[in-house]
Amino acid sequence: MTPPVRVLAPCPGRVIAMTDVPDPVFAEEMVGPGVAIEPAIEPGVEPDGGATTVVSPIAGTVVKVMPHAFVVLGDGVGVLVHLGINTVRLGGTGFEVLTTQGAQVAAGDAMVRWDPSSIPTSHDGHELSTVVPVVVMDAPKGSVASDAVGGSVAAGDLLFTTS
Repeated sequence: MTPPVRVLAPCPGRVIAMTDVPDPVFAEEMVGPGVAIEPAIEPGVEPDGGATTVVSPIAGTVVKVMPHAFVVLGDGVGVLVHLGINTVRLGGTGFEVLTTQGAQVAAGDAMVRWDPSSIPTSHDGHELSTVVPVVVMDAPKGSVASDAVGGSVAAGDLLFTTS
């Protein structure tokens, strides 16, 4: 049995239930359970006008990193952070990858820099969203609960603990 893992918020914003994510793959927990964050997108809130650094939610190995998403595997748990919905369609524009696949990271280490306020609402006929799902991959549906839902978090705050 895998011991509980503390999963930190990868970015600042308001925590929402996975069922509120505007993508059925995440909302129906097909990838795994978790919660999501609606990023704070007020221009000027961050030091350089909206860009923010997304951090690793757990310590472990970066097993996959793309401009819009990354997976960290630690203590037998894989956590996916997906920066927005349909943002893969932007081809990396608006994202700066700060780590490499295979890197060992600590919880809170910088992973990707992006500016959620610069993400368009649509691209090539597809709706985009800045909602950031944080998913425990391959865990049973409904196995993640978070007291943070409905509240605001800063990057690095406790988001949930796996069970």
